[in-house]
Amino acid sequence: MSAESRIALIALGSNVESDWGDARETVQKAMLAVAEMSEKPPRLSSLYATPAFPAGSGPDFVNAGVVIFTKLSAGDLLGRLHAIEAGAGRVRTHRWGQRTLDLDLIALGDAVLPNAETQTHWRNLSLTDQQALTPPDIILPHPRLQDRAFVLIPMRDVAAAWTHPLLGRSIAQFCAELPDGALADVIRLNDSGNP
Repeated sequence: MSAESRIALIALGSNVESDWGDARETVQKAMLAVAEMSEKPPRLSSLYATPAFPAGSGPDFVNAGVVIFTKLSAGDLLGRLHAIEAGAGRVRTHRWGQRTLDLDLIALGDAVLPNAETQTHWRNLSLTDQQALTPPDIILPHPRLQDRAFVLIPMRDVAAAWTHPLLGRSIAQFCAELPDGALADVIRLNDSGNP
């Protein structure tokens, strides 16, 4: 019996020129590359301009979200996402720095990896520890998704009803809980690339 396809939520971001062009072109090309992995019609968000995080760490980002449907394991899917990043010229130098392309696996169905205790530990880390520490394993759902408007707003376009398996709240509910300032910082781009 073959495995069922699961929904995968993938966040995309770029804030420096890549081998594929400027940040907007890079994210658009990456969205198409990610979408090609889907076994069912994928869902692609609008593009958004967002301030670099942490504040002052570089130029503004172009962010987006894609939902695909896959039978791949989390590790295999992450490997394919890293290959797409490499195709755009991504070189991993330091955590939370400027990026030619960043593809984050946010969630894979209702999987909690490696387990609920570890996911909760990483979700509850201080901002200082989050910046300094790298988990040894894949953590799903992404431990900071509920805090990041630049992930949540694009994801609301494509997966508003997806519900966090440990916190019991949907993407739409997380968005509603964001501070007003965080919402105002995420600006939908029109077809010309302008707000």
